[in-house]
Amino acid sequence: MEQDKHSDEQIRDILSLKKVVVIGMSKHSSKAAHYVPKYLSDNGYDITPVNPTAEEILGKKCYDSVLEIDEDIEIVDIFRPSDQVLSVIQDAIKKKPKVIWLQEGIHNSEAEGLARKEGIKVVYNRCMLAEHQRLLL
Repeated sequence: MEQDKHSDEQIRDILSLKKVVVIGMSKHSSKAAHYVPKYLSDNGYDITPVNPTAEEILGKKCYDSVLEIDEDIEIVDIFRPSDQVLSVIQDAIKKKPKVIWLQEGIHNSEAEGLARKEGIKVVYNRCMLAEHQRLLL
């Protein structure tokens, strides 16, 4: 699967944003949707989990939807299958994040186009943990 065309410098700029909402964050420590946001949290990111099946993950209140979050959001990090991200991105756009980041293996051209039309940067088929380690450590 292809990935977005952002340069390393652009990804570094995106990774300088610290308020991250993680849609599809997992309670299970063996899953990437858990250990990636945990890594980000351990490295200074302010993580807000979205998972309707959990009350709390990593000691943080879980939200059922991105629409329930009142504070500003810089990055919406999505751990959902490609065929399920359209409605997630439609909701995320309403919160006006600077970036929507689709994790490794996730790509939905229609949803990404909607976000870009609203001036939101879109990263797809990349892992935030891997990019952070590659570019910032």
